[in-house]
Amino acid sequence: MNERQRRFVDAYIQTANATEAARRAGYKSPNVTAAKLLVNSSIRAEVNRRLNELKTASTADTQEILSHLTSVLRGELSEEIVTNSGKLLTVKVSERDRLKAAEMLLKVNGAFREKVDVKVDVCAQFAAAVEQVWRNVDAAN
Repeated sequence: MNERQRRFVDAYIQTANATEAARRAGYKSPNVTAAKLLVNSSIRAEVNRRLNELKTASTADTQEILSHLTSVLRGELSEEIVTNSGKLLTVKVSERDRLKAAEMLLKVNGAFREKVDVKVDVCAQFAAAVEQVWRNVDAAN
């Protein structure tokens, strides 16, 4: 990859706009060049590699989210609130937030699976279908 292509990748990561990235990288026909650059396998691979790095570094994984929800549920976290008079107070998370965290953890663990009982009278449906067939046979004869 050459220097201009590297600048394109850098700008594309920043803007998520291929035309703008091509313009910033110094290409003369950014609309046309942007499409060509994104099809280039080495550029595409570099963009994907860089996006995966960013995702890994900044995105919470499932374990981190579950740990946070558990901390909220247990009341281990505090939050800052501003009173009507403008004072900044640090308080434990609310009971409402703790209940919501409990609900979310239960959902993740499958405790809220909806079970629906459906009863279908198959015999009646079968009998109606057979009757219809016989009516069609009689009508055809």
